[in-house]
Amino acid sequence: MDRKLIFLDIDGTLVASMAKPSRLTREAVQSARRKGHRLFLCTGRNMPIIGEDIRQIGFDGIISSAGAHVEVGEKVLYDSLLTEETVQECLDVFHSNGIFCRIEDRKGIYTDHQMEALLRDAEADPANSELIRMQKEIEAGIVIHPYDQYPGEGAYKLCFTSTSLEAVEQARPCLEDRFSFVVHPYGDSNRCFNGEIIPKGVDKGKAMELVCRYYGMELSDTVAFGDSMNDSGMIRCAGTGIAMGNACQELKGMADQVCGSVEEDGLYYEFEKLGLL
Repeated sequence: MDRKLIFLDIDGTLVASMAKPSRLTREAVQSARRKGHRLFLCTGRNMPIIGEDIRQIGFDGIISSAGAHVEVGEKVLYDSLLTEETVQECLDVFHSNGIFCRIEDRKGIYTDHQMEALLRDAEADPANSELIRMQKEIEAGIVIHPYDQYPGEGAYKLCFTSTSLEAVEQARPCLEDRFSFVVHPYGDSNRCFNGEIIPKGVDKGKAMELVCRYYGMELSDTVAFGDSMNDSGMIRCAGTGIAMGNACQELKGMADQVCGSVEEDGLYYEFEKLGLL
């Protein structure tokens, strides 16, 4: 196989629910790099919550905040913060509809107090790796600041959680001209609906294009792995888009192929199948 640019989501793809990377996952990434492929994290997480256990595996670059920040080595290719005026407008829309918010900026995460309480009690759909991750963050004691400590200097993105899907649909028309709404999977009995808004023009696929241009390569030279709908941009753009076995059904329908689940080390065995190791 020719040298590839390989893009990996973290939650539900590289690791399961804030777990440590498995031995086979580490081996897959490191072996593929030794063979000459370049590997990149491509995650919805903001930079402060990408743990050292993941960084130390060794990557050629990071796409974070669902494509709002792109760096290769020490070089920043793209960095796009929402203005504080826009952040406050979004908060007003969500709060007026009884929706709780989480703000992600360069320094950390800030959340409404009610959101943490709702997350603690939520019964997550198995395909909702984003909700599971937020629950695991709370369990692991990862520092998430209260909303009143938010410095008000702009943010990369906002996540939302609601007890009512109708409330989310009421908020959507106020913002969908400028933002893509991602609502993560939920079961029929679910009473917790979560998602995120991502500025139009910003997504993981466009970030991949920047990385390709940097290396003088084509999108046909890329392979991408993901599991949730905030991965849809990169799955569509990639030369080979691969959905994890634990991915939501909608993403599987977009993918070129489906590999094993993250719990089954699907990443490693698909690397092996593709001749990347």
